[in-house]
Amino acid sequence: MTAAGRLGVGIIGAGRVGPVLGAGLSAAGHAITGIATLTESNRERAQAMLPDAPILEIPQLIERSELVLLAIPESQIEALVAGLAATGTWQPGQLLMHTAAGLGYGVLQPATLQGVIPLAVHPAMSFTGTSMDLVRLRESFCAVTAPTPVLPIAQALVVELGAEPFVVAEADRAAYAEAISTATSFSSEIVRQSIDLLAGIGLEAPGAVIAPLVRSAVENALHSPPTAAQFPPDPDFP
Repeated sequence: MTAAGRLGVGIIGAGRVGPVLGAGLSAAGHAITGIATLTESNRERAQAMLPDAPILEIPQLIERSELVLLAIPESQIEALVAGLAATGTWQPGQLLMHTAAGLGYGVLQPATLQGVIPLAVHPAMSFTGTSMDLVRLRESFCAVTAPTPVLPIAQALVVELGAEPFVVAEADRAAYAEAISTATSFSSEIVRQSIDLLAGIGLEAPGAVIAPLVRSAVENALHSPPTAAQFPPDPDFP
């Protein structure tokens, strides 16, 4: 980091996550050096969220940035990081952070071997890709995984985004990702099924009807004690 703690941030990927996190870091005083993206729809999203950030090629973006944010699909991270390492694109001392739920910092090893500082930060929220997410981010938590000496850097970046960091061990990222996926996919599918059933009996605004029920049910579930299955039996206390 610079003496003032401000970073030049380059964002690879302009889906729903990258521009929002970029806007959050920009609001915290960091400078967005550029965004790398391929599709026209993502360019439009990036320009809406970060109108002053230039669209750059990946090598040029990395060259200009002290922090590179990888906001791309999880399945693409390993190949991209390794490919850029093979061409010597990464810079020693550079921060490299990905946002995939199921991966720790180990996937960044090809860059780490070239002196890059690896960080894995996943916001535990569902993104819309709009400024609405900046408000939601301030009510959310972020899973943080990084080598112990640089863990405070990842935690500080999360705090600057307005979220709350919590540490997930490298070996536990897959289990964390499964929990996040289960909560997201299950709740979304059940709500859609309920809306379809109510629409089928003629309700004009089924979403509005079940919204208070869904919110109260989720709140009750969140405040209930963990199930017995989460605690293995103690052989001394059957």
